[in-house]
Amino acid sequence: MPKRVDRAARREEILAAAVRVFARKGFAASRIDDVAAEAGIAKGSVYLYFDSRDALLSAAFESYAALSADVLADLGQGPALDRLATLVRRVVAMLAAHPDHARVLVDLWASGPPLDMAAVYHDYRAVIEDLLRQAGEEGALRAGIGPEHAVVVVAAIEGCLLQWLVDPKLPLAGLAGPVIDICVEGIRE
Repeated sequence: MPKRVDRAARREEILAAAVRVFARKGFAASRIDDVAAEAGIAKGSVYLYFDSRDALLSAAFESYAALSADVLADLGQGPALDRLATLVRRVVAMLAAHPDHARVLVDLWASGPPLDMAAVYHDYRAVIEDLLRQAGEEGALRAGIGPEHAVVVVAAIEGCLLQWLVDPKLPLAGLAGPVIDICVEGIRE
């Protein structure tokens, strides 16, 4: 009797292998053969789940976008700036827990990816802008803080991420505190 394969689990194994390969070799240099070898399966088996390398990339991006959406989904209750600090901690923790996804995204940023990174950034900025608006209504912001500061918060996190990818000795997870000190506490009234 042939061995039954859990299709959903196999798909996730292939996708995880693809992310590792794309992170290690770069998307442009990666082949389906590389993904199959990483997953320990035949090349044809990859095609049972993904019809191309671009489909693998799209699925990897979708999984990253889902992780991002989970981070933004529920920031709890309380003052807006406390929830902003929670968001910063969660984003940094997510990035630190999924370094290969981050490496793939950085690789693709340089080559003009077929991915809608603008939408991901928009979602982050929209949540941060809303938190800043709420903090202003709560009287918790110093004068002059506006929606453009959401761009700076995202940039601070991304800047830490890029430095960590270049220099893995940096403690990315430990950088949430300094980002909060500057980007949250630094705008508090």
